[in-house]
Amino acid sequence: MTRGGALAVNALLFQGGWFLCVLGGSPWAIVATPLILLVHWYWLARPGEWRWWLGLLLAGIVVDGGLVATGGIEMGGSLPLWLWALWPLFATTLHHCLAWLWRYRALAIACGALGGPLSYLSGAALAGVEIRPWAIAIEAIVWAGLCAGLAQYLGSRRVSEHRWRAIGSSRDKTDQE
Repeated sequence: MTRGGALAVNALLFQGGWFLCVLGGSPWAIVATPLILLVHWYWLARPGEWRWWLGLLLAGIVVDGGLVATGGIEMGGSLPLWLWALWPLFATTLHHCLAWLWRYRALAIACGALGGPLSYLSGAALAGVEIRPWAIAIEAIVWAGLCAGLAQYLGSRRVSEHRWRAIGSSRDKTDQE
């Protein structure tokens, strides 16, 4: 599979999973999320990428679970399993279709501050969930901070990888001469 094809598959798997979780609720999330993660692992994942899935799942349980517990997100008394499932699905995009974003810290922060709450608002509208305005503000802060951290960590790693590749390729050329 070409790099562009892999990025498209990654984006489509994430978006398909998002719709299945939001529209199908927890029963669909319980089935779809492991299947999408398995497909991703088999065809696209990098070694150790599962750690990101687990870490963001735990972050989602804390953030969204806290908002549900405090009344910021009202889901009719059910556990937000489908909402939590979105976090590892998002993690599958970090090293693939969103990898370019982490090099641009300010843009990553803006995308987190705007994209996170917009995703929650659109998901809530489709799923029949109510989100309080203060919870949207918290989501904006959380997602801006998360994306800032991702840009700091993944963006700097990516730049270092490119530098090492450039150094390695220039050494190869020098060795060949």
